[in-house]
Amino acid sequence: LTFSSYGEGGIRARPDARTSERRSADLRHRWAMKTPTGWHEANRALQREFEFPSFADAVAFVTRVAGLAEVENHHPDVDIRYRRVTVRWTTHPAGGITERDLELALRTSEVA
Repeated sequence: LTFSSYGEGGIRARPDARTSERRSADLRHRWAMKTPTGWHEANRALQREFEFPSFADAVAFVTRVAGLAEVENHHPDVDIRYRRVTVRWTTHPAGGITERDLELALRTSEVA
């Protein structure tokens, strides 16, 4: 920790680079422990590819995910490639994965 002055003679602790690196590693480890089956972290997002028997089934799945996203007011990135759909959940203002993304990834798996 690094200490710096804080207004009227007060002192506050400020994490140094090593502390920040340890926190980041700890967060990544905790996310990995909670990540729903089939999902992985990619570029600060939870990502999973789903494969369906037909294009129509893939589009129907995306429609279900869209309904979930609208109800939760939290929207994933979705990529449709014929029978394959890639879904990515991230929280841009937070700069990465949050508990909400983990929950919505799990719920996305449930509607697949």
